Amino acid sequence: MRIPLRSYWVLLARYLRPQRLRVVLLAVVLFGSIGVQLVNPQIIGYFIDTAEQGGTQQALLLAATLFIVMAFTQQLLAVGATYLGESVGWNATNRLRTDLAAHCLRLDLSFHKARTPGELIERIDGDVTLLSNFFSRFVIDVFGNAVLLAGVLVLLLFEDWRVGLCLAAFALVALLLLTRLRHLAVPIWAADREANAGFFGFLGERLAGTEDIRSSGATGYTMRRFYEHLRGWAPLQRKAGLAGSSMWVATIAVFAVGDAVAFGLGAYLFTRGAITLGTAYTIFYYTALLGRPIEQIRSQLQDLQQADASIGRVRELLAIQSRVQDGPGAALPPGALSVEFDLVTFGYEEEDEPVLRDVSFRIEPGAVLGLLGHTGSGKTTIARLLFRLYDPQEGEVRIGGVPVKEPRLRDLRRRVGMVTQDVQLFQASVRDNLTFFNREVPDGRILRVLDELGLGPWLRSLPTGLDTELASGGGLSAGESQLLAFARLFLLDPGLVILDEASSRLDPATEQLLERAMDRLLQGRTGIIIAHRLATVERADEVMVMEGGRVVEHGPRAQLALAPDSRFAALLRTGLEVAARAEG
Repeated sequence: MRIPLRSYWVLLARYLRPQRLRVVLLAVVLFGSIGVQLVNPQIIGYFIDTAEQGGTQQALLLAATLFIVMAFTQQLLAVGATYLGESVGWNATNRLRTDLAAHCLRLDLSFHKARTPGELIERIDGDVTLLSNFFSRFVIDVFGNAVLLAGVLVLLLFEDWRVGLCLAAFALVALLLLTRLRHLAVPIWAADREANAGFFGFLGERLAGTEDIRSSGATGYTMRRFYEHLRGWAPLQRKAGLAGSSMWVATIAVFAVGDAVAFGLGAYLFTRGAITLGTAYTIFYYTALLGRPIEQIRSQLQDLQQADASIGRVRELLAIQSRVQDGPGAALPPGALSVEFDLVTFGYEEEDEPVLRDVSFRIEPGAVLGLLGHTGSGKTTIARLLFRLYDPQEGEVRIGGVPVKEPRLRDLRRRVGMVTQDVQLFQASVRDNLTFFNREVPDGRILRVLDELGLGPWLRSLPTGLDTELASGGGLSAGESQLLAFARLFLLDPGLVILDEASSRLDPATEQLLERAMDRLLQGRTGIIIAHRLATVERADEVMVMEGGRVVEHGPRAQLALAPDSRFAALLRTGLEVAARAEG
């Protein structure tokens, strides 16, 4: 994939502009170093000619001292350039990582379902790491070394026009050769980066599922797939390494030719008396110095091989647009929120069969709906549409009388809360896990909520209270985790609460505690209880039964329970019969 030149400049301008003063200082230091490199050979040539002609000791000492000072200055400038270059590159790549991570978080779930976490980590970190040198030194180094190259050739022309012309032709051929090799290597590096992302995506997914893999005896299969990834990646890495090595070998060959030309011309002109010994040494020194910018440009072009692939992948990621766009900013009403689905049809992929078909229902503010149905009937999909994790292909979803596409996504998701069986806890303090890192929530409010939910004794048992660090996953029981999830909702204070069988895996004592918390949470709020057990919907005002993505029954719970021909009544009878058989 050939990257347009404009893409480089756009990326550089965007991430180097905030550091413009540091970049200017880096340029000054690098160009100062170039000036010193051009002056030093003149000092050496003067020293040799002065010694050969029997010059004074004072003149020789002065030249030697000046040379040492220049050499020391060059080293200081090199250290300063390295420090500034690393600083610029680190800041720029961190800003790019931040933008990529934020962009991925804004993309809808269809994007994340199609990619593994490992692949995204490689995109956000691996590809960006390869751009560090591109941001910090590429333009300045290439331009600076081009200036050094031009300066050397100009000085060689002043020494002898024949030497200058020969070495100018040599430099031109060398640069054309190296540029051609770079273009040949770009597709190889791109394929290597793609294989790299695929491998880490596979590895991250398998490590996350270690428990299931071991319990199901799939370790052998997993290791076989692991080796298959490595076997596929190995030849690509070998080709990429050979592509980079080809530039290194070509550079060595070019330098050998340059040294031969310098020796031949210097010897020829010196034997003919056209130049002095000091000038002959200066020509050779400048020829060796000529190799340095060519080598630096070669190195930068080799880095650009990898940067080409990374820039292409970064641009591709940033170009992906979320199917769910932020709303214009309509306000949701305060308090409990009504819910309305109006002929909603939705499929996760347009070419797939719809998961929901012409779904219509309404929940009044403050009412609690029990949502029943077999796995795959569309219950969880309804919750996802209410959060606007997806948008329906047909129909409209309204909350509080406002179409969900109208409010800002952030505002919408603050007014809708959800608790599921699997609670995600982060490697952070108890406070941050409860507030999602919102430091504006006062500790007093957090403590009141925890006491209300019966978590006060648990909190007081922790070594540092709210500052206690939880491990990734929390290291807590299922009950404690879900009570913390309820505490999150109390702090969020949403107008609509969705409970996805939040008490299905708890011991009886903890379940009773959670049931009381659930009752308090639903007071003054609209609720949707996605139920897998009939006992869960006892607190519901209404019941809705779904099959095959359609609403097959919806009405008051008490009325449906008494209707002999209702599906809900049939489920209750089946459940009672099953319970009776179990007791017997």
